[in-house]
Amino acid sequence: MRLVEKLKEYENQYMFVKWATGGEYGKLTFAGDDFIEFDIINVDTMEYSETVLIHSPLILEVAIGGPDVQRIVAEVSSRLTLE
Repeated sequence: MRLVEKLKEYENQYMFVKWATGGEYGKLTFAGDDFIEFDIINVDTMEYSETVLIHSPLILEVAIGGPDVQRIVAEVSSRLTLE
C-alpha cells in the first residue's frame, strides 16, 4: 500500500506531517495521487496560517496520534460552537 492511499483514509483529520523541507501540525484536507493539500496550524494561536501543497514523494513522516496532536484536536474542538 502506498502512503497516499493510506492518507486518503485520514482526510479532514489533524496530524503532524514532515516533508523534505519542513514539518508542521495541521489538517489534511486532500490526498491525491501526486500531492496532498495541508492546512498548517500555528500552534501558538491555534489558527490556520497557510495552506501548502506537498508533492507526495517528498513526505517523510506522518504522525496521526500523540500528545501534541491530541492537544490541537482538543483546542480546536473547544472553539466549536453549536449552531
